[in-house]
Amino acid sequence: MEPVTHFLTGACIGRAGLNRKTAYATLAAVLAAEAADLDILWGLRGPVDELKHHRGITHTFWAVPVVAGAVVGAVWLFDKWREKRRQGSAAVPIRGDDLIQNTKAPPPLGSVAPSLPRSQPIRWGWLYLTACIAALSHILLDWTNNYGVRPLFPLNPHWYAGSFMFIVEPILYGLFFLAFVIPWLLGLADREIGAKRAQFRGQGWAIFALAGMLVLGCVRWAEHAHALALVANTDVASEPVARSAAEPYPVNPFRWHAILETPGFYQTAEINTRTDSIDSDPARDLIYKPAETPAVEAAKRTPLGQVYLDWGTWAVIRDLGQEPVPAMKPPPFAPGRTWTTVEFSDLRFNYSFVGTRGASANASGRSPLSGWVYIVDGHDDAGEALGNREQR
Repeated sequence: MEPVTHFLTGACIGRAGLNRKTAYATLAAVLAAEAADLDILWGLRGPVDELKHHRGITHTFWAVPVVAGAVVGAVWLFDKWREKRRQGSAAVPIRGDDLIQNTKAPPPLGSVAPSLPRSQPIRWGWLYLTACIAALSHILLDWTNNYGVRPLFPLNPHWYAGSFMFIVEPILYGLFFLAFVIPWLLGLADREIGAKRAQFRGQGWAIFALAGMLVLGCVRWAEHAHALALVANTDVASEPVARSAAEPYPVNPFRWHAILETPGFYQTAEINTRTDSIDSDPARDLIYKPAETPAVEAAKRTPLGQVYLDWGTWAVIRDLGQEPVPAMKPPPFAPGRTWTTVEFSDLRFNYSFVGTRGASANASGRSPLSGWVYIVDGHDDAGEALGNREQR
């Protein structure tokens, strides 16, 4: 899922009751819920390295205790810094003239007043458990969409994807809105009438949001299975279907984009599980499998090709001839040499969520997760790009 969902899920985990067990529970949950996505820093080395390492080791079960430990360590440092500032604010030197006015037994000259007491103790075991739960939530949420995760990497590099939740889900935003805005509004109302301020506000709404996420996931899981069953029991394609998939749309759990593979072509379809209808027009939704050329074979062996084929479970590779790509200029070459553009795309992301095919692509009409390789003389790698970024 995108970062906002991870952050707000972590906040709900902390506010659902763990913040009553220890100080900093919500802070630790928020940090741990998003910490796995620090692997995007691999993007500093280029888009190919980012694709290779994204949702890699930081998104594994083995990384959960490490991520939780790092978050607790960061919270410990923050607490030490905060405690030092608190002591500095409370430590006011007592001057000699203050002693004259103080009729009670004053402290010795030059001593300091005690620091302010902590409002809630830190229980480090509870804090570590909170961070572990939040770190696990990141893997679970990422598994629900069609990009997938590798939770057992590197022992098992296989990608697992639930493919029943869209990467951006407005319904979840609605749940988060209720979980955080309503307690805030109730707090404003309490202050207006002079009511005592509650120390832990919003537990019920946080639990409601987490329960709503679970219910939505279960509904989408069931409708995803329903969509796959409709495809399996309907003659959508004119040839035997080797495999099929159903990709989610946001908001509407009854709408799915289906992909079918046959020996000679791919076919897409739009599914409505509420009405049990399938819409597919062979003249519009048929994608013939491209021919294998020497340039395509060479592109598969490039770093981009190897990474893309490992991740792209519905990868399609095309020899585009001498067609420049948006992210990089054609390579310079000596007279007599020829170049070819090879395109990598994944059918999982080649559909729109607004009703018009191609609306989710970039300005060139290509998916933002497409990749390209320039091949010179049918065998030499002369440049690679992914999305709108060139690999340097």
